[in-house]
Amino acid sequence: MLYPAIEPYEQGMLDVGDSNLIYWELCGNPQGKPAVVLHGGPGSGCTPGMRRYFDPSTYRIVLFDQRGCGRSTPHARDPAVDLSANTTHHLLRDIERLRQQLSIDRWLVFGGSWGSTLALAYGERFPERVTEMVLISVVTTSRREVQWVTRDVGRYFPEAWSRFREGLPLAQRDGDLIAGYVGLLRHPDPAVREKAAEEWCRWEDTHVAVHPGYTPDPRYQDPKFRMAFARLVTHYWHHAAWLEDGTLLRDAGRLADIPAVLIHGRIDLSSPMDIPWHLAQRWPRSELVIVDNAGHGTSEPAMAAAVVAATDRFARTA
Repeated sequence: MLYPAIEPYEQGMLDVGDSNLIYWELCGNPQGKPAVVLHGGPGSGCTPGMRRYFDPSTYRIVLFDQRGCGRSTPHARDPAVDLSANTTHHLLRDIERLRQQLSIDRWLVFGGSWGSTLALAYGERFPERVTEMVLISVVTTSRREVQWVTRDVGRYFPEAWSRFREGLPLAQRDGDLIAGYVGLLRHPDPAVREKAAEEWCRWEDTHVAVHPGYTPDPRYQDPKFRMAFARLVTHYWHHAAWLEDGTLLRDAGRLADIPAVLIHGRIDLSSPMDIPWHLAQRWPRSELVIVDNAGHGTSEPAMAAAVVAATDRFARTA
């Protein structure tokens, strides 16, 4: 069961350089165990529901919106916003600046989907700053994974994938689909950009839908969210997150002293289970929790329950 809804007791904007200000907030117990939440996307932004995975009497919960999304500025919905200073390495520096700004020595790192990639990259670069990790729907944003989610998984959703592919000009449909959408999202015609963002987000909503009666994500109905999300996801995926291919799995030994729970849905088609399985083989202090009949994310009760169980478990550690 999720914890009750809570509101921040402190919030602000942090200047992280490159003309970027990131929104941050603190919830829960001001004297509690620090935990930082890394949202997905890239470009999803934090939501109030993310606060509810933590016992508010025990945790000092830190949430922030990554560059270009949520309440951070400038916002990627504006096509004039340059994304060249929005990379994984910029985000890792932002996390460290926020930790220092809040005078936190070490914290639990929590991340889902894209947030798990960012968490792994952060933990491998700054292991001394991490007490534990809780990772959900684990991905490493490798080129293989990006290829899977934009082309190979279309075998499960042939009609929707055909529409996604046909959103590109005929000459680009057999090539790099992400590069094609990056180009459309940079097009001078606003109508072309909007259609590309709509088709991209429609596909994003398709491959997470593994159960009958799936309710589409209402955020994709917001043109501003849709545009920022499409621009940021394609920007990051086009560059495979600016990470050397395979590096997060290869360097998992740097996490050796960090306890972790990896939570993954058995039928997650967006991010196949071999990724967290291989990660767990290289990370002796991690536990892989497989949730049967669950897909991507935490919308299903069994996934949410596993996440709360993990944060409760670490709440009892120093």
